[in-house]
Amino acid sequence: MAKKDVAITPLLEVATLFLRLGFTAFGGPAAHISLFHDEIVRRRGWLTEEQYLDLLGATNLIPGPNSTEMAIHLGKQRAGWPGFFAAGIGFIAPAMLIVMALAWAYVRFGQLPVAQSLLLAIQPVVIVIILQALILLGKKGMKDKVTGVISVATFSLALLGVNELALLFGGGVVGLVIYLGLRRRQGALPALLPLGALGIAPLPALATVPFSMSTLFLTFLKIGAILYGSGYVLIAFLRADFVERLGWITETQLIDAVAVGQITPGPLFTTATFIGYILGGPVAAVVATVGIFLPAFIFVAISSPLIPRLRASPLTAAFLDSVIAASLGLMAAVTVQLAIGSFRSILAVAIGLVSALLLFRFKVSSMWLVGGAAVVGIIAGLIS
Repeated sequence: MAKKDVAITPLLEVATLFLRLGFTAFGGPAAHISLFHDEIVRRRGWLTEEQYLDLLGATNLIPGPNSTEMAIHLGKQRAGWPGFFAAGIGFIAPAMLIVMALAWAYVRFGQLPVAQSLLLAIQPVVIVIILQALILLGKKGMKDKVTGVISVATFSLALLGVNELALLFGGGVVGLVIYLGLRRRQGALPALLPLGALGIAPLPALATVPFSMSTLFLTFLKIGAILYGSGYVLIAFLRADFVERLGWITETQLIDAVAVGQITPGPLFTTATFIGYILGGPVAAVVATVGIFLPAFIFVAISSPLIPRLRASPLTAAFLDSVIAASLGLMAAVTVQLAIGSFRSILAVAIGLVSALLLFRFKVSSMWLVGGAAVVGIIAGLIS
């Protein structure tokens, strides 16, 4: 009986902790990583600082939602394979259910004047929050001249419509080539220029493809399998696939989906849940969610035993640094494109400026900013 209790206790600990975090972890991936550290290293002592950093490094070497992958890693470390699933599902499920409820309200009431006003007020705040994440990540991601040039080149080419996958992996290859010493000085800038000619033409604008569950699942599966960098880079992929290539949602719906992802706890990737719901109801919401998160479970399962080798490889580090630099450039380009559609009124500009002041100067929580903008939007809708 004693052995059974010992075996069950760590699993229950993992399930309880990550289910609670799934309901309360606001603030995005960086905040999630900090919360995990506080709960697991400082409060519970499940891992040492060194062990935690090793797992964090491993999540940066694989694509997908970093904080979710970190949760899965931590669950496996504490309770084995049962903990692997308990942590991941516990962290994802609450956010998925909350987003589905908000998506229902959006579909049911989204076209009402007050609801429209509320969402229009939230959109500028989302842009400011993304801008802050971009600045913070940029300080760490652009480590030298090479990564800086890769970021700038990616930003420029993304605005010209070059495919985001070509930019991310092209940037990684360029950084790796430079690391290996090929065309060291003369190759740095010229090697970046062919990124726009990797055989992938700019995506067609506003294409219309009939909706299907299989396409929805495979598209989100692809995004979950290849997305590097911050969760905010997700916006670039969603825009490229669902707005431009498939033509299933509008720019405004994309911003609304990101806004909902901001005001809910847990992974930002549950933006996929929202998009799935507005396209095909509850079933499509679950299909989209499974599609985007499934690769995270697979990559963690594969990479877990390889962590020591991955962390020690200079080639892997060079490739990853360059991919992250490219992802920052891509993220900046998408921020510019979305901002053009978000700041469409004096009220939106005012909300954006006030949000920027509160966020950058006074460090006000993004949750409070989104909530405050929502109140302003409701009031504006009622008096208009």
